[in-house]
Amino acid sequence: MWNRAQPTGSDAAPADGAAMASVSLPDSYSGNAQIGARVYEAKCASCHGENAQGQQGVAPPLIHKIYEPSHHGDEAFQRAVALGVQAHHWPFGNMPPVEGLSRGDVAMIVAYIRETQQANGIQ
Repeated sequence: MWNRAQPTGSDAAPADGAAMASVSLPDSYSGNAQIGARVYEAKCASCHGENAQGQQGVAPPLIHKIYEPSHHGDEAFQRAVALGVQAHHWPFGNMPPVEGLSRGDVAMIVAYIRETQQANGIQ
Protein backbone atom coordinates (compact mmCIF):
# COMPACT_ATOMS: atom_id res chain seq x y z
CA MET A 1 0.00 0.00 0.00
CA TRP A 2 1.17 3.54 -0.70
CA ASN A 3 2.37 5.71 2.14
CA ARG A 4 -0.50 8.00 2.99
CA ALA A 5 -0.12 11.68 2.16
CA GLN A 6 -1.16 14.19 4.76
CA PRO A 7 -4.29 16.08 3.63
CA THR A 8 -3.76 19.76 3.05
CA GLY A 9 -6.06 22.70 2.39
CA SER A 10 -9.43 23.70 3.73
CA ASP A 11 -11.96 21.66 5.66
CA ALA A 12 -13.75 21.10 2.32
CA ALA A 13 -11.02 18.71 1.14
CA PRO A 14 -12.35 15.34 0.00
CA ALA A 15 -12.26 12.61 2.63
CA ASP A 16 -9.51 10.03 2.50
CA GLY A 17 -10.61 7.17 0.29
CA ALA A 18 -12.89 9.35 -1.87
CA ALA A 19 -12.70 8.74 -5.62
CA MET A 20 -10.34 11.15 -7.35
CA ALA A 21 -11.67 10.75 -10.91
CA SER A 22 -14.96 10.09 -12.57
CA VAL A 23 -14.41 7.09 -14.85
CA SER A 24 -16.55 6.00 -17.79
CA LEU A 25 -16.27 2.36 -18.77
CA PRO A 26 -16.20 1.15 -22.39
CA ASP A 27 -19.17 -0.81 -23.71
CA SER A 28 -16.97 -3.90 -23.79
CA TYR A 29 -13.40 -5.00 -23.11
CA SER A 30 -11.09 -7.25 -25.10
CA GLY A 31 -10.40 -10.68 -23.64
CA ASN A 32 -7.01 -9.56 -22.32
CA ALA A 33 -8.54 -6.49 -20.68
CA GLN A 34 -11.23 -8.65 -19.05
CA ILE A 35 -8.50 -10.78 -17.49
CA GLY A 36 -6.63 -7.60 -16.54
CA ALA A 37 -9.72 -6.20 -14.83
CA ARG A 38 -9.92 -9.27 -12.59
CA VAL A 39 -6.21 -9.12 -11.74
CA TYR A 40 -6.46 -5.35 -11.16
CA GLU A 41 -9.33 -5.88 -8.71
CA ALA A 42 -7.31 -8.50 -6.82
CA LYS A 43 -3.97 -6.65 -6.68
CA CYS A 44 -4.43 -2.93 -7.44
CA ALA A 45 -7.92 -1.72 -6.53
CA SER A 46 -7.29 -1.63 -2.78
CA CYS A 47 -5.01 1.36 -3.41
CA HIS A 48 -5.86 2.75 -6.88
CA GLY A 49 -9.61 2.34 -6.37
CA GLU A 50 -12.46 0.81 -8.30
CA ASN A 51 -12.01 1.27 -12.06
CA ALA A 52 -8.61 2.91 -11.40
CA GLN A 53 -10.30 6.12 -10.22
CA GLY A 54 -7.75 6.66 -7.43
CA GLN A 55 -8.44 7.22 -3.77
CA GLN A 56 -7.91 10.51 -2.02
CA GLY A 57 -5.09 10.17 0.50
CA VAL A 58 -4.23 6.67 -0.69
CA ALA A 59 -3.12 6.41 -4.36
CA PRO A 60 -3.61 8.27 -7.65
CA PRO A 61 -6.07 7.55 -10.42
CA LEU A 62 -4.59 5.62 -13.34
CA ILE A 63 -7.33 6.99 -15.57
CA HIS A 64 -5.58 10.32 -15.78
CA LYS A 65 -3.66 12.24 -18.43
CA ILE A 66 -0.40 11.70 -16.50
CA TYR A 67 -0.64 7.99 -17.28
CA GLU A 68 -1.34 8.35 -21.01
CA PRO A 69 0.87 6.09 -23.14
CA SER A 70 3.09 8.93 -24.36
CA HIS A 71 4.02 9.89 -20.78
CA HIS A 72 3.96 6.53 -18.98
CA GLY A 73 4.41 3.75 -21.50
CA ASP A 74 3.43 0.17 -20.81
CA GLU A 75 6.92 -0.64 -19.53
CA ALA A 76 6.49 2.03 -16.82
CA PHE A 77 3.65 -0.08 -15.37
CA GLN A 78 5.83 -3.19 -15.55
CA ARG A 79 8.65 -1.42 -13.71
CA ALA A 80 6.30 0.09 -11.11
CA VAL A 81 4.95 -3.33 -10.21
CA ALA A 82 8.35 -5.04 -10.19
CA LEU A 83 10.46 -2.32 -8.57
CA GLY A 84 8.07 0.13 -6.94
CA VAL A 85 8.02 3.86 -7.72
CA GLN A 86 9.55 6.89 -6.04
CA ALA A 87 6.86 9.56 -5.62
CA HIS A 88 7.15 12.15 -8.39
CA HIS A 89 3.73 13.29 -9.66
CA TRP A 90 1.49 12.90 -6.62
CA PRO A 91 1.82 13.47 -2.85
CA PHE A 92 1.09 9.87 -1.83
CA GLY A 93 4.60 8.75 -1.01
CA ASN A 94 6.43 5.89 -2.64
CA MET A 95 4.68 2.88 -4.17
CA PRO A 96 6.19 -0.42 -3.04
CA PRO A 97 6.66 -3.31 -5.48
CA VAL A 98 3.61 -5.54 -5.90
CA GLU A 99 4.35 -9.18 -5.18
CA GLY A 100 2.80 -12.11 -6.95
CA LEU A 101 2.37 -10.61 -10.43
CA SER A 102 4.12 -11.86 -13.55
CA ARG A 103 4.96 -9.66 -16.55
CA GLY A 104 2.02 -11.37 -18.28
CA ASP A 105 -0.33 -10.42 -15.44
CA VAL A 106 0.83 -6.80 -15.65
CA ALA A 107 0.37 -6.81 -19.45
CA MET A 108 -3.28 -7.81 -18.88
CA ILE A 109 -3.70 -5.05 -16.28
CA VAL A 110 -2.21 -2.57 -18.74
CA ALA A 111 -4.69 -3.71 -21.41
CA TYR A 112 -7.52 -3.00 -18.96
CA ILE A 113 -6.09 0.41 -18.01
CA ARG A 114 -5.45 1.43 -21.63
CA GLU A 115 -8.94 0.44 -22.79
CA THR A 116 -10.48 2.32 -19.87
CA GLN A 117 -8.27 5.33 -20.60
CA GLN A 118 -9.44 5.32 -24.23
CA ALA A 119 -13.07 5.29 -23.07
CA ASN A 120 -12.20 8.47 -21.15
CA GLY A 121 -10.45 10.26 -24.01
CA ILE A 122 -6.91 9.47 -22.83
CA GLN A 123 -4.79 8.16 -25.70
